[in-house]
Amino acid sequence: MGVQVARQPIFNQKQERVAYELLFREGDSVAGFAIDGDAKTSAVISNSHFSVGLDQLLGGKPGFINFTRNLLVEQFPLLLPKELLVVELLEDIEPDDDLIEACKALQKAGYTLALDDFVFSDELLPLVEMAKIIKFDFLISTPEEISHYLSQLPENPDRTLLAEKVETQAQFEMALDMGFELFQGYFFSHPEIVTGAEVPDASLKLLEVVAEVNQPEFDSDRLVGLIEPDVSLTYKLLRYINSAYYGLKTPMSSINQAITYLGQSEIRRFISMVALADLSQGKPDEIARNACTRAKFCELLVASSAALNVDEREAFTTGLLSLIDAIMCKPMEELIPALPLSDGIKAALAYDVGGLSQVLKVAVAYERGRWSEVNTLCEQLGIEETPLAKMYVESCRWSNSVT
Repeated sequence: MGVQVARQPIFNQKQERVAYELLFREGDSVAGFAIDGDAKTSAVISNSHFSVGLDQLLGGKPGFINFTRNLLVEQFPLLLPKELLVVELLEDIEPDDDLIEACKALQKAGYTLALDDFVFSDELLPLVEMAKIIKFDFLISTPEEISHYLSQLPENPDRTLLAEKVETQAQFEMALDMGFELFQGYFFSHPEIVTGAEVPDASLKLLEVVAEVNQPEFDSDRLVGLIEPDVSLTYKLLRYINSAYYGLKTPMSSINQAITYLGQSEIRRFISMVALADLSQGKPDEIARNACTRAKFCELLVASSAALNVDEREAFTTGLLSLIDAIMCKPMEELIPALPLSDGIKAALAYDVGGLSQVLKVAVAYERGRWSEVNTLCEQLGIEETPLAKMYVESCRWSNSVT
């Protein structure tokens, strides 16, 4: 089995994406031989850098990668460019003399060091002095414990605190109050439900456009009628069709012409991306990027497997709309039934049932690095697991390009 690599976003205080951590499969085995941490990290680097390119996974942002003691002592991080790498030291690492010297050499070479899942102890002080980033796990440590660890750290104005496993808005705000500057977790994709709040008419219109364009065979006349009243959407579509990319000799000036020229597949993607970006205004940009990654991953997964008896276009739409509750701050069961979507998409998004729901579960489990769940789902659905890594990288590359 090939090494599975996923990415988890890291945000600043403004909820802007500033980096990713690369997550890779734990506990792989080949012919009964367990792959240790050294081999797993080596495989991640060779797969992500030399084979597929870090730029495709990271989109130009730095990547946090875990390194074992042996790989650090052997100066393995030097294989990667320092501008793209944050060297993460695992929480169970022993700070012996060889390790400390290796870290000093990496620091001198300009690499950024981070301590993972930090729990204070005096023996870690030499590493604390060198680390520019210290990560605290909000799942395994209580706020009181984290406050206590923070009070024991020597002062360093150049140090950055990173809160990981932040899963709710309340945890994010608490970490902010404690002085954390970087944040990791899926708080950004969980809906902040606003009780009694109405979805603005403009947003409902955009959702209607997305739903219409993602019908298996949409009605062009109805789509024109939905797009034309939206000045922003009309402008963006006409600017796109008249761009140098298409090199038209005669500029197009009507929505109907643009839809006919682009065809259903291309217009479906363009309108979906633009509408999703507009709906996501004021939200972390990773929501739209993540939705696009899921959409493409679901589409590729269905297209590659005869065992999945669902439409790949519907799989794309399901992935694309899978974070609409976080974008609109409304529960799925309120948003989805009112939209002109197929019964299969509605069942997956609003009620978590059906074949499309299973496809979406594979996508979500993969992006979060829940490898045992990925394995179980693939076995249940009769999906070959090995190609998923290539599909995920392709999905990341595609979402980077469209967002």
